[in-house]
Amino acid sequence: TLSGGESQRINLSASLGSNLTGSLYILDEPSIGLHPRDTERLIGVLKQLRDLGNTVIVVEHEERFLRAADRIVEIGPEAGQGGGHVVFNGNLAEMLTNEQSLTGSYLSGKRGSGKPSKRRPADHGVLELFGASGRNLRHLDIAFPMGVLCLITGPSGAGKSSLIQETLYPALCRKLGKENGPRGLPCDKILGTGQIDDVVMVDQSPIGRSPRSNPITYLKIFDEIRGVFADTVEAKTKNYTAGYFSFNVDGGRCNTCKGDGFIAIDMQFMADMFIRCPQCRGTRYQSEILEITYRGKTIADVLEMTAREAFGFFRGRTKVQQRLKRLIDVGLDYVRLGQPANTLSGGESQRLKLAAYLSNVKRGRCLFLLDEPTTGLHFADIVQLLDCFDALLRTGHSLIVVEHNLQLMKAADYIIDLGPGAAERGGRVVARGTPEELARNPESATGRFLAEILDGETG
Repeated sequence: TLSGGESQRINLSASLGSNLTGSLYILDEPSIGLHPRDTERLIGVLKQLRDLGNTVIVVEHEERFLRAADRIVEIGPEAGQGGGHVVFNGNLAEMLTNEQSLTGSYLSGKRGSGKPSKRRPADHGVLELFGASGRNLRHLDIAFPMGVLCLITGPSGAGKSSLIQETLYPALCRKLGKENGPRGLPCDKILGTGQIDDVVMVDQSPIGRSPRSNPITYLKIFDEIRGVFADTVEAKTKNYTAGYFSFNVDGGRCNTCKGDGFIAIDMQFMADMFIRCPQCRGTRYQSEILEITYRGKTIADVLEMTAREAFGFFRGRTKVQQRLKRLIDVGLDYVRLGQPANTLSGGESQRLKLAAYLSNVKRGRCLFLLDEPTTGLHFADIVQLLDCFDALLRTGHSLIVVEHNLQLMKAADYIIDLGPGAAERGGRVVARGTPEELARNPESATGRFLAEILDGETG
């Protein structure tokens, strides 16, 4: 049940006790799931390892890590195919003045440093949950404002996921009559559901576990694209319907890999390994199908395009572009259309789900529940995510987000801070209100960190 970040931190604890020197430690985003207070403690641990004579390399986006680093290497300048270059290599002071560094421009305050000019008022009604008592929750009675960006914050283990994922979401599913909803943790009652027509949990679980699942099928764009190829003169001459351009059914797909592009190798007691199909060389299709082109590109070429490349390629195809625009809006413009789902990170899967909901959102008022959507995101990506949130709120929806990221907290309309500690020391509401109100609350650990960044802007 341990997350990747928790496993890393346990291994770090063991390393500290061993007093090893001359070792190289490599950590991949160890701050995932950590409150700013816990992040400070983790940085202290890594400095102890350094001071023992070790080298510590950390892949990280969290601002406190960047400011504590002795040296920073920035890879870019963009994501995906537009990246892979060293944009900057130096210390923090040098980064803050470097014109080529996107990260430096955010750390220095040149970009994205300001809080919203106006916060949405929390006066559109509330959703009230009574008697939440699962795990470490202390019979909580709590009101969530609707029509705003509401964040649930607090130290790691304070009960945030227990409250939102395991109590609020199942209770809403039952109340709204959603089929196959999770059972959930106990609560007495929930009021105010008449203000919403639906509830959606956007989590980080994979969209699929095989190479067959990919962004283009998940967003239901592929039907339109296959229709485009079927409408070409070449395809009509050979009587190739849209089905021939599908890799999910017989007709035009490769007979060896059955349209996967990869072949699974059974590794017995280990996870299956996937190798590129020797027959189609990963294209998924028979050679005859690849003779059909649209604007000089085959269907396999399209699957290799990024969302941004495809958006330009399908100019004039409004339905295709509308759905591709959603991928760009959530910061996934670098993802290839045919990228296997089992290669997407948890954060990418979550944003892909959000793009799908944005494409298919129904009329009415929907409550979106998200768990740490900023996981793995750069400052610039978070700005895009906030734009996406704004679009949802402008159309009458509501957002409740479990989050530790200070950039997102600063942009929130309302914050509910759980704590004061973890496990038995958590499970109650420590503070609630706007970021400014939390910053003035001496009981809130989150408020202390918010005060630093808010005071830094006004001062």
